Amino acid sequence: MRLTGPGDAALEFKGITCTFRSKDNTPGYTAVGDTTLCVNAGEFVSVVGPTGCGKSTLLNIGAGLLQPTQGSVKIFGETLQGINTRAGYMFQTEALMPWRSAIDNVMVGLQYRGIPDDQARLQAQAWLERVGLGGFGDRYPHELSGGMRKRTALAQVLALDPDIILMDEPFSALDVQTRQLMENEVLELWAAKKKAVLFITHDLDEAIAMSDRVIVLSAGPATHPIGEFVIDLPRPRDVAEVRTQPRFVELHKQIWNVLRDEVLKGYAQQLKKVA
Repeated sequence: MRLTGPGDAALEFKGITCTFRSKDNTPGYTAVGDTTLCVNAGEFVSVVGPTGCGKSTLLNIGAGLLQPTQGSVKIFGETLQGINTRAGYMFQTEALMPWRSAIDNVMVGLQYRGIPDDQARLQAQAWLERVGLGGFGDRYPHELSGGMRKRTALAQVLALDPDIILMDEPFSALDVQTRQLMENEVLELWAAKKKAVLFITHDLDEAIAMSDRVIVLSAGPATHPIGEFVIDLPRPRDVAEVRTQPRFVELHKQIWNVLRDEVLKGYAQQLKKVA
């Protein structure tokens, strides 16, 4: 499998293993095992796999929030040490500060970088406008709908102009209509600057509709790539309309044939934990 891809690697995982130590003398749990893959500059790559297989662990390693037990991460050819300052991270769960307005949430990262407040506010306002929230800067998170909060979080990440964007199932809590609107907005914004994107999702339709490549992970423990698929659907794409194309259906069948057995394995493991 071509898990390194052609071109210049923006984010590269080389032989990554991540084992969580146990507090007693029992063996630790290996979440990720001997994984090598990369995201090239300007490439949109999605990772799919069974629930709980270690997708988010891999993303946290790429962000520098978690150190691998073995292997290394390279950012544009340089070994990552500490936090990945060239990446923006959009979390699955709410990451907005409830005591700050939408514009204050968007500008906080700019302030941490030392940008004067007046300039940070102008940049934050510009990004709110780009995600369709130009008139909602003074609203607090509890005054925004789920989709509007996700737009604010997206503006918060993109305002920092990261070279790499890490997204951990960012739209999973949204209703179908709002989710598709957000997916199309992300694709439109991505197309404008072509940042490297590593997108974690459990939704195979979403992965195919948005990506240049889809990587399938095995069920855990020691999850690792077991399949890679180039998504050769033409761009620009509408995530709802592209699902009706014969090539989309064909790709879905091919990927699901690889993913299905791993999902069943993961489900069986979850049942054992509950029993």
